[in-house]
Amino acid sequence: MSDTGVFEGQGTGLTQHASGDPDRPHDEINISAKAFWSTTADEREKTFAMLRGERPITWQPPLEDNLLPVADDYGYWAVTTHRHLVEVTKRPDDFLSGPGIVGDNMPTEMLEAAQSIIAMDAPRHTKLRRLMSAAFTPKQMRRIEDRIKANATKVVDNLIEQARRSPDGWVDWVAECGSLLPMHNFNDMMGVPEGERERTSHEMTVFMSWGDDEVSGATLEQKFATMLGSLTYMHELSARTVAERRENPKDDLFTSLAQAEVDGERLTDHEIGSFFVLLTIAGNDTTRQSLAHGVRALTTHPEQRAWLVGDLEGRVGTAVEEMVRWATPIMTFRRTASRDCELDGVRITRGDKLIMFYSSANRDEQAIERPHELDLSRHPNPHVSFGGGGIHHCLGNQLARFQLRALFVELLTRCPDVVAGEPELSPGSFFHVVKRMPCRPLPR
Repeated sequence: MSDTGVFEGQGTGLTQHASGDPDRPHDEINISAKAFWSTTADEREKTFAMLRGERPITWQPPLEDNLLPVADDYGYWAVTTHRHLVEVTKRPDDFLSGPGIVGDNMPTEMLEAAQSIIAMDAPRHTKLRRLMSAAFTPKQMRRIEDRIKANATKVVDNLIEQARRSPDGWVDWVAECGSLLPMHNFNDMMGVPEGERERTSHEMTVFMSWGDDEVSGATLEQKFATMLGSLTYMHELSARTVAERRENPKDDLFTSLAQAEVDGERLTDHEIGSFFVLLTIAGNDTTRQSLAHGVRALTTHPEQRAWLVGDLEGRVGTAVEEMVRWATPIMTFRRTASRDCELDGVRITRGDKLIMFYSSANRDEQAIERPHELDLSRHPNPHVSFGGGGIHHCLGNQLARFQLRALFVELLTRCPDVVAGEPELSPGSFFHVVKRMPCRPLPR
């Protein structure tokens, strides 16, 4: 983005934060309020169900407690149904990702340092996504499947060991298992140096927790300082590692990025650093949240757990899809209208923001039969947890599936009586974050 606020390479002339007509009335149901996002997913679903049934596309006020409040942001279009969400994702010429993909306004420097291809549009997106796709094919995932299974064994070992040390057998699932599996697997693929792995995961958790005062600080200045500190660390680590890989190549993703060319030019250190930030967030958080919500679901739905363990290897595939739908680890994504257009008869104005509510679409009765029931045998399962298709469909979806399958097979084989207590959720409208959750992996 240029200093004048114009999106470079898009030709749209849009400014970064402007959205909407100041005279356009907001809907009487406010899903932007902090109070709304402080309730449970079940409580929010009652509101989403009403909107899906009566007015699935509504004009909403800006998100309350927006990270960067601005005067010319008058709101956004809330897209709550499965079919409308899929349509938006499949109209990338009308609905852009380049202006940003989170509901909150953020400083330009943060957007450029953290979002990479997920916040790019054609033609740059097409070229860079093609470059990245080779690392995430099913063939590549099968190549590292043994490594993923070994890491699943390692983290379940740790969970059991910590539980045996605990006076009452209870431990924190997130700290002792759920956050460790994706951290090990992603860092193995990326080639993050030993000694830096836990910190990369921690820094990105901090960066994505801007709505959680406990993590990021209470004031705007504290939040920006915390977030910029995390981004600075990640980019500096990336630059050091890339420089080393150019001298001493290895079989990892850092080497591939260091050697890659687009249009005859190598990627810059900043571009690689932005990739690294995006992949660390996507590679850790999506799987981590699905694991946590999945273990909790097995506790609250014992009949589904019994069905699953009846043929664990044969049934885990459909179970994983349902757990990802149930968790909906990423609850929202944003787009920005590139021109005046329509969405199912609703007039969208150039520059308007649209926020797609994945947590609502994954409970849409018109797309998913019995959406409020956990059914680990559900097939087909048209959930949108990996995106609704289109050019931004999740590159790492196969990696996430491999990890979830490996962990649940390992866990339920060795800890068939595992139970999880009530999760402590982190506030916010982007990630469905389980910050802490008590877990007892072994019988009393």
